[in-house]
Amino acid sequence: MPPKKKGGKGKGGSGNIIDGVDTTQMTREQLEVFCHRIKEENEREREERNFFQLERDKLRTFWEITKNELEEAKAKLRNKDRQIEEAAEKNEEELKFYKQKVKHLQYEHQNNLTECKAEALVSLKMSQDDHTEQERELLRDKRDLKAQMREQEVAHQDQVKALKLQHSEEISTIRNQFELKEKELENKYEKKFADLKQELNIKHTMEMSELEERKNNQITDLTKHHEKVFNEMKNYYNDITLNNLALISSLKDQMEVLRKQNERMSKQVADITAENKRLTEPLKQAQIDVAEYKRQLEHYEKDKLSLANTKAKLSSTKQELDDLRWANDALQLRFEKLEAEKDELSRRFIEAILDVQQKTGQKNMLLQKRIQTLTNVAEYRDVIIGELRALTSEDITAKNLKLEKILARKNTVIHDLQYELARVCKAHDDLLDTYEDKLQQYGIPKEELGFVPLRILQDGQGGLPKGPAGLVTKNR
Repeated sequence: MPPKKKGGKGKGGSGNIIDGVDTTQMTREQLEVFCHRIKEENEREREERNFFQLERDKLRTFWEITKNELEEAKAKLRNKDRQIEEAAEKNEEELKFYKQKVKHLQYEHQNNLTECKAEALVSLKMSQDDHTEQERELLRDKRDLKAQMREQEVAHQDQVKALKLQHSEEISTIRNQFELKEKELENKYEKKFADLKQELNIKHTMEMSELEERKNNQITDLTKHHEKVFNEMKNYYNDITLNNLALISSLKDQMEVLRKQNERMSKQVADITAENKRLTEPLKQAQIDVAEYKRQLEHYEKDKLSLANTKAKLSSTKQELDDLRWANDALQLRFEKLEAEKDELSRRFIEAILDVQQKTGQKNMLLQKRIQTLTNVAEYRDVIIGELRALTSEDITAKNLKLEKILARKNTVIHDLQYELARVCKAHDDLLDTYEDKLQQYGIPKEELGFVPLRILQDGQGGLPKGPAGLVTKNR
């Protein structure tokens, strides 16, 4: 056994170790399994190598495709850059074209604006003339209406005076008639009242006598009845002694009743007498009222007719007065409207003067600046010409002629500008004169303008005659 171990150790020293396994100590089956496993691993490694080669080929193909696409994109980008540059150049050309077109349009707009301003000034002048004519017509109408109103007022006052005089005469006539009729009726009804009073007194006397007679008869009857009863009572007392007290008491009661009846009858007589006296005064008042009502009834229709006529005249007079008041109110409203239009025209007139002064001042400033600029340019050119003369002496005659032409042209431009400035100033002064004449024509003092108009040119200044601005000529 020990030698085998030695021999085994010697072989083991010369064997191979694969994956930590000593192949020398493996059996055949283990080696086959191990070889089979190694072969499988080799196949797997080969498959992985093939897979990675395919992936590498794919990546290379993708890289080439991407590279080609990048080149194409760069080419497209260069094309787009060229297109952008072309579009920018085209845009600049179009922008220049449209700027030029805008300049032309601005020039046309300026011309149209100038024409519109001229037309507006002409229409303003025509409207001012029309308004002046309308104002004159309205003033004439106003004077005519005032004269007509004065005539109507005088006629109305005369008519009112005549109506008052007629009314006073009618009232005095009616008053006299009423007084006469009143006296007649008073005499008539006084006579009737005396007759009626006498008749009523007779009737009252008869009634009183009848009442007195009835009273006396009743007293007599009562006395007889009392005597009869007393006799019967006396006989009865004599006959029946036992019933004396009862009979006396009954008789006393009867006497009390009779006494009360007598007192009641006396009261009735007094009441009738008082009622008769009380009815005498209402009878008199009723008779007076009857007389008054009859008198009023007789004159009621006449008074009613007279009142209706007076009311009709008063209503017609009130209607005429209302018509005159309405006409006066209408004229007053028309006058206020004309005053408002006058104020509006004055305001517009002042605004127009201020606008014209402002525009004229601006034009004068621009022309003066332009003249100053041209003067500076001429001086600068004179300096340059002097330097050129000093520097060169060739063709002096030709250059002098050329320079003289240039100077003459510039001097002509300067004279034209000076003439234009003088003409504008003259137009401004003429416009101020025209407005002052209009103010004087409409009765508006210059102090109400709130400013002092600026006179640019004095008489004879600038070599201009004193005439309309459109007829100014050059004083050469």
